[in-house]
Amino acid sequence: MYPLKFENIYVKKVWGGRDLELFRDNLPEGNIGESWDVACHPNGTSVVKNGEYKGMKLGELIKQEGEKIIGTKISTDWFPLLVKLINAKDKLSLQVHPDDDYAKRVEGEMGKTEVWYVVEAFEGANLVVGTKDCTKEEFKRAIENEELDKYTNRIPVKKGDVYFVKSGLVHAIGEGVIIAEIQQNSDTTYRVYDYGRGRELHIDKALDVIDLNLEGKKAEGITVKKEGYTKIYYCLCKDFSLELYDVEEGFNEESDIERFYIFTCVDGNGEIIYNNGNEKIEKGDSILIPASLGKYEFKGKMKLLKSYVPDIKKVEEEIIANVKY
Repeated sequence: MYPLKFENIYVKKVWGGRDLELFRDNLPEGNIGESWDVACHPNGTSVVKNGEYKGMKLGELIKQEGEKIIGTKISTDWFPLLVKLINAKDKLSLQVHPDDDYAKRVEGEMGKTEVWYVVEAFEGANLVVGTKDCTKEEFKRAIENEELDKYTNRIPVKKGDVYFVKSGLVHAIGEGVIIAEIQQNSDTTYRVYDYGRGRELHIDKALDVIDLNLEGKKAEGITVKKEGYTKIYYCLCKDFSLELYDVEEGFNEESDIERFYIFTCVDGNGEIIYNNGNEKIEKGDSILIPASLGKYEFKGKMKLLKSYVPDIKKVEEEIIANVKY
């Protein structure tokens, strides 16, 4: 096995732009809103672009190699994560995602909890995370009267900010950002309001799943300084863990036979060295570490997001071991 890189799957959106050209040279024409960079979903499946498996779809590779790719504790029935880059030149719809129980019953797929890392923030960059004090009836009337702004928590953001977006939380990506989004592998979104752009709304379903008690707060994380890099544990839930490696020189790790890892470079560049070779990694690249890879090393000056489906107890013990004296 070796670290897997994938072709970018670009999706045009009315709110998209061209800002991914800051670090990519392969954009198609038009307003590009999303780049699906590690995906195994009916609406978009990654194709390997390096090494022995070049040209193979991720789903086919998992069927062929199974646990060697995804690990002994990850089901081969449904790839659990979806990693995207999102470029918003205009604000996205105000929306909400269902939890697993509702999504399985109504949509036939998983729910959607996600986390955002702000890769770039331009003038006026903002996000909507949660609501201000209101009841569901007040929120419903605000939808009907197009007065949602008074109940939504729109905040300015800067590069490097992180926000956890739990299913049920009303949210929207505002204009002027590039976001790295790590999410459950789901494409179910219920639009509450779309600023008159004529796209379908899903108000009844949205009202079914909205949890107005949820708060949207910037993640501060737990920072641990290591030799050659700093690691920040940003979020830990049943669906994924997100950690940031701020690399000054490099670091060594080993894969986990129980689960795959995904590293996404959100700044700088470098390389990953493993038993049979090496791969360059540039800003915007995502690399999947197969569960059976073994030891590997990252070298360079860069910031890497590490996402994976965790053994929560094991990660908690790792954090405690790093901060306990």
